[in-house]
Amino acid sequence: MLARLVVLCLVAALQGASAFVSPMPVGRVATASRSSDIQMIRHGNRLKKLNKPADQRKALLRGLTTELIRHGRIKSTLRRCKEVRKTADHMVTLAKDGSLHARRQAIAYVYDKQLVHALFEQVPERYAERNGGYTRVLRDGYRRGDNSEMGVIELL
Repeated sequence: MLARLVVLCLVAALQGASAFVSPMPVGRVATASRSSDIQMIRHGNRLKKLNKPADQRKALLRGLTTELIRHGRIKSTLRRCKEVRKTADHMVTLAKDGSLHARRQAIAYVYDKQLVHALFEQVPERYAERNGGYTRVLRDGYRRGDNSEMGVIELL
């Protein structure tokens, strides 16, 4: 490695400093004149981690979504309510679609199969004129034990 670096330095000295090639591959360098070359990394921005491993987080969201569909209103932490809102709105959108494929997708996500059938029967007429925003998240104070911000999510 040292010999390669020495050779590269000698080659750079003979050709001029502008032709120096770094031994380590370097990506694009952000400069003021070339700000359009800056690449934004958007990995992992789809949902919050909720301080849980992926399998536990998915199971938590599935369970909360199932209970929200069953009861119409649940109380949890505010962050969880905001994450459940995405999946609950998606389940209502699938129910409005009403196709066999949408039904199978909902059955694969919601834990209770009978609940999915009831959802697909009731939702199309209930949300016929609404094109999104099927849930409402309200703040509900702070939990006594750890002072976590609580929220209520309800189907409209």
